[in-house]
Amino acid sequence: MYRAPVDEIVFTLKHVAGLQAATDAGTFSELTEDLVDAIVGEAGRFASEEVAPLHAIGDEHGAVLKDAAVTMPPGWKDLYRRWVEGGWNALSGPAEFGGQGLPTMLGVAALEMWNSGSMAFGIGPTLTMGAVEAIEKHASDTLKAKYLEKLVSGEWMGTMNLTEPQAGSDLNALRARAEPVGDGTYRIFGQKIFITYGEHDFTDNIVHLVLARLPDAPDGTRGISLFLVPKFFVEDDGSLGARNDVFCSSIEHKLGIHASPTCTMIYGDGFAKDRAPGAIGWLVGEENKGLACMFTMMNNARLAVGMQGVAVAETATQKAIAYANERRQGKAANWASEGMAPIVHHADVKRNLLTMQALTRIARAISYACAHAIDMANASDGEIRRHWQDRANLLTPVAKAFSTDIGVEVASLGVQVHGGMGFIEETGAACLLRDARIAPIYEGTNGIQAIDLVTRKLPQDSGEHVHGYISELAAVVEDLRQSNVEGLGHSADRIERALDDLSETTRFLQAALAEGRIEEALAGATPYLRLFAVAAGAAYLAKGAVADRSPSRVALCRFFAENLAGETTALKERVITGADSLAAAGAALVTA
Repeated sequence: MYRAPVDEIVFTLKHVAGLQAATDAGTFSELTEDLVDAIVGEAGRFASEEVAPLHAIGDEHGAVLKDAAVTMPPGWKDLYRRWVEGGWNALSGPAEFGGQGLPTMLGVAALEMWNSGSMAFGIGPTLTMGAVEAIEKHASDTLKAKYLEKLVSGEWMGTMNLTEPQAGSDLNALRARAEPVGDGTYRIFGQKIFITYGEHDFTDNIVHLVLARLPDAPDGTRGISLFLVPKFFVEDDGSLGARNDVFCSSIEHKLGIHASPTCTMIYGDGFAKDRAPGAIGWLVGEENKGLACMFTMMNNARLAVGMQGVAVAETATQKAIAYANERRQGKAANWASEGMAPIVHHADVKRNLLTMQALTRIARAISYACAHAIDMANASDGEIRRHWQDRANLLTPVAKAFSTDIGVEVASLGVQVHGGMGFIEETGAACLLRDARIAPIYEGTNGIQAIDLVTRKLPQDSGEHVHGYISELAAVVEDLRQSNVEGLGHSADRIERALDDLSETTRFLQAALAEGRIEEALAGATPYLRLFAVAAGAAYLAKGAVADRSPSRVALCRFFAENLAGETTALKERVITGADSLAAAGAALVTA
């Protein structure tokens, strides 16, 4: 059973990602060390004792659709009610609308624990939190006053409606339409697919944020607008009115996250029989500027999905370590007792477990560092704000893509550690792998994240911001070298080499972009993102080892540096020399 790693989460927040330095500097004036400990501790208790026990029930029962209504698994509606009553949805919400206004770092840490308890549960509130941010930043004061308080509290939930059958990653093909009524509202018509929590019984109302085109909109993404479409209309006194013309026509039968209803939503099909067809919606932001508004929500969601990868990896690691200490097979070289040895004593199993643990920790560190950058940007002005916003922009695609990749990788290793029992559903190891597999796909595939990193984020600040970040990581390695901590072996040299690989490869890609060798840069994008994360993650493990100096933390830093960080050299070669062979071999695949 999952137990929230409260001490590890708090340590990473404070001493690796930067929360301690920020609070010491007075950046978050009302945030104390005791408050951080209390919030993370109670979130850990709730995730461990209340969310995690319902994970298997959710996977087995799933969400059920009947007559356009979705019923959630047994116990889940009451779980959500207790979660809302605990104030968890409002943790990082705007204080003006009833939120607690706490740093994103704490919200992200809590989000990790909800998703470790059950990814199918944790994904629902993620969309609500993203909707809150989009409405707060872009909607009219009237819409804010009517919807935000109940969205912030969790009394209502929100969704994000982008995808259509013909428009997945490429929103240029989007066809949903919005027709002005003449009174400030619009009638929305169209179909949206893969809508997470598009219908459920957790809340009385669901607030959909929907992308659609106005009649005279320009072609492509320049002609997309964003609309707020509630399931039920909201009266001036805040009570719910009539049903809107929107309904769920089906839910997907998926590989994993069975309890998360993934809906096909129909807008304007005459579901509301007492009025003219068309789901009534209100414009959010400016006409034809909807994609920019939606990206506010999507960037929030991308970091949140990255936390899903961390969360599943943590649960898989805990489960594998527990099993490896119980399961006995064979005689290990260092086993002196009677009978068969627990498999944790075998070198290959140790390697798998340490790989799982190290990858989980570096993904957590990168994601928390991204959240820290968001907080620092929100708390700053002028050039300092721009610096931290650039940092958040740089780390967001890495946090999303690397963390979700290792969620799958670590969950797969977890199945391997369990052996044949890992392939049996009753152990729960297979369920984690099934759940994890969606995360590299939704909220922008990881290939798209890599393209975003290379083509949009490396050029920031005339290409200098990323090198400033690498210099900061190099300073961490120098601190490690000067620390005289026992047991580090060749850690400093190996991590320094990884950062050198990162620096060289970064300059190669920047030159390729500057010289118009776009295809060459794109060919190297995915291995570059992995290289970036491995090198940065190694430095974060070093930062933790210097801060704590405990034997276990020092040993894990050394293990990663001497066993896994060397991957950066091979990744560098793939980026620099792999484009021609990719193009040549890839030509044989093309039939369309």
